Amino acid sequence: MNRFSLAMLALLGGVLVAVGIPPLGVWPAMFVGAACYIVATQRSTNGSGSAFLLGLLFAWGWFAPALGWMWHLVPGGFVVAPLLFALMHGVAGLIASRLAPREKSTLTQRIMVLALAHTLAECLRFVAPFGGVPLAGMALGVADTRLAHLVRVVGPLGVSLWVFLAGGVIAELWLRRREFGWKTRRSALTMLVALVVAQAGGYIAPSGRDIGASLRIAAVQGGGPQGVLAINSNSRDVIDRHLEATTLLDTNSTIATSPGLAADSASAAPRDIDLVVWPENTIDVRDFSVSKVRRELVAEARRIDAPFAVGVTEDAGDNFTNAQIVMTTDGAETSRYDKVRRVPYGEYVPLRSLLESLGAPVNRIPRDAVAGSATAVIEVPRGSEIVPLAVAISWEVFFSARALDGVNAGGQVLLNPTNGSSYTGEILQQQQVATSQLRALETGRWVVQAATTGYSMFVDHDGHILDRIPIGKQAVIVRDIPLRTGRTIYSYLGDTVIAIALLLTLVGITWRTRRHTVGGT
Repeated sequence: MNRFSLAMLALLGGVLVAVGIPPLGVWPAMFVGAACYIVATQRSTNGSGSAFLLGLLFAWGWFAPALGWMWHLVPGGFVVAPLLFALMHGVAGLIASRLAPREKSTLTQRIMVLALAHTLAECLRFVAPFGGVPLAGMALGVADTRLAHLVRVVGPLGVSLWVFLAGGVIAELWLRRREFGWKTRRSALTMLVALVVAQAGGYIAPSGRDIGASLRIAAVQGGGPQGVLAINSNSRDVIDRHLEATTLLDTNSTIATSPGLAADSASAAPRDIDLVVWPENTIDVRDFSVSKVRRELVAEARRIDAPFAVGVTEDAGDNFTNAQIVMTTDGAETSRYDKVRRVPYGEYVPLRSLLESLGAPVNRIPRDAVAGSATAVIEVPRGSEIVPLAVAISWEVFFSARALDGVNAGGQVLLNPTNGSSYTGEILQQQQVATSQLRALETGRWVVQAATTGYSMFVDHDGHILDRIPIGKQAVIVRDIPLRTGRTIYSYLGDTVIAIALLLTLVGITWRTRRHTVGGT
């Protein structure tokens, strides 16, 4: 194959990976995409420059479609982010070609080094720039399959490596298709067996345990249009839509008769509800403690006889805070968590002065959010008991560490109050659904996702979606959510340990290739 054909094959590989990620979610395409890219790298004979270009094209074909939601929110970010991440993966391809040169390594070794290098590039993407953008990862593509159970052990980075290596098996078998004999395929089949064993480990790995109690939680979705920025909307409209949705919790009837209820939701009498969850940003006021909406919520809490956990944005000097506040039937604020991981160019503007001098529209985000610092847990009263719940507000759910912060501190359910109304289409929302499935598996906890305009849903600890309100619809879903304790292996390890293990494995394979020079394959 000539250089152009190889470049197009790598680009096609990236596009196929994007097809495997939500919202399309044709997950087998990811394996074929990874295989196409690997075949292109192994067919190339043009040295390091070609390795960099192939890695760049592969990643750009992957990220440009999968991060398409940025175009509607930050057009400049849509141009920069996929290119930046493509450069990271281009460097990964270059490093892999240097660490495992054709004349000193076997085909299997080269594939493993390539997979490890690209997974480490994903590690970097998860933390930089501006705290990282852990979206559009390969693990999202398998979140709704049994393959995702492996996250209980190795997290999303480990699953991404698994997908890449599975593509590597396909690539090696294709590249050796004209060779004969068991020995020529032994390495690829051995890798396949190792991947199957790893998956089996994910099935039997610890996943937490029920404690024999539950909370009956109502998730409220006010509905409304998408693609609306805060500066172009009336905050009172959002409050009114959620108050109207909350009235669906009618004290004179069961939830099952409510016209806004998702069809497959569990029914429950409102008087039995233990917690009502309002999404992120549903209340935007100067001071929640003296606001009109607080008095309205107290009336609703007394009517339903249940505490509320509400998403509140309020002033903090010249800036603002984004918090989830627990308010009881007597109006007391008993617990609060302020969002720690802020959205760059959504809740704060990095390099604001520089961008403003260049004429960028930073006025779309006139104030920056103040980052919280507390552990990601809120406490919900239930009778004489206090039930700790882990919280990951919106963007935070994309970061495994934020979910683990609350769960490892004792959270027995994971709440994800979120506001997706600024985004157009379903790319980001569908990826958030997949992310919540991964977080449920990683933590061994049920996830309650409450969104302003969708998707609101419940996810069990095995990653199954049990209820989901469509985007734009005004509705309430109610379910008994089992309280769980215990920890997964991944909750002990975290991404830092996984990244170190990946790096040490890469070093070990490289050292072996340097010690044992073999003939090219």
